[in-house]
Amino acid sequence: MEITLEYRNDTHQSILDTFTLPTDQEKYTTLPKDMDDPLPDGVHPIVVVEQKPVGMFLLHDNERVASYTTESNALLFSAFAINYTDQGKGYAKAALQELPMFVKQHFPHIREVVLSVNLKNEAAFSLYTRSGWVDTGRRIGGPIGEQRILSLSI
Repeated sequence: MEITLEYRNDTHQSILDTFTLPTDQEKYTTLPKDMDDPLPDGVHPIVVVEQKPVGMFLLHDNERVASYTTESNALLFSAFAINYTDQGKGYAKAALQELPMFVKQHFPHIREVVLSVNLKNEAAFSLYTRSGWVDTGRRIGGPIGEQRILSLSI
């Protein structure tokens, strides 16, 4: 399985706009078709690709990061989603395994990536912790309930 992480470009958008998720997953993320275009400064859209987009996430290096960590050289990982028809094939895990190298290559000053995951989203929490993320013990409020803050050292 060949997974690469790359910046979103116009050739990806028509496929990204077709992404769907079941309601129980969609409530935890943002589908590409629902994102601002263009995205605000400091938000870097990344597509998970196996010759076609199968997923997407955002990396933020804007002021939002400070509410998640005291590390000044950190990025916020958000809106991670694998298209429903492409789930169950290991793409999410493979993308998370590629993330540290991608960050080192494109953001060499970064020492930590942080994210928040809803306390009720056990499937995502399990995936992240199996992929090397650590629960910091911090909690923040979210749009649909309390969130755990997880950290990945780079």
